[in-house]
Amino acid sequence: MRKLSLLLFSLCGLAGAPQAQEGSFQTKSLTPETALIAAQAALEHCRKQGYQVAVAIVDRAGLTQVFLRDRFAGPHTVEVAVNKAWTALSFRTSTLALAGETQPGKPMSGLRSLPRMLAAGGGLTIEGGGSIFGGIGISGAPGGEADQACAQAGLNAIVESLEF
Repeated sequence: MRKLSLLLFSLCGLAGAPQAQEGSFQTKSLTPETALIAAQAALEHCRKQGYQVAVAIVDRAGLTQVFLRDRFAGPHTVEVAVNKAWTALSFRTSTLALAGETQPGKPMSGLRSLPRMLAAGGGLTIEGGGSIFGGIGISGAPGGEADQACAQAGLNAIVESLEF
């Protein structure tokens, strides 16, 4: 009986003891097919508005996963779209919001000096089911709000596949 009591006490003690952290973790990643659907939807939305743009999708590590550039999008749109996607992912917010918060004289204005940081509308995070999958960036529409609307169209095309 005493051994049984000691065994039960030991097991109860272990149940309440702090557990060691695991040495690794799992993440969810955007498939190339899903990233391509988002990029194509964003490009199509921009085309319907008469805009020639570049669309970039970066994965959760900030690496370019998909890139599309329409026929007449300017050469600058390549780097700008990728940097908008990277910025949205890195700061986990829209680049349109960052544009306002990093204006000269604002407390976060120093962020604009960081390499790759692009505080202009058109970059959004790709999120779903409590996970961040990456970022989408658009460049070439007339203004950040138009770029952002195209990015949102890309997200709308994949939102159901990301919600679990």
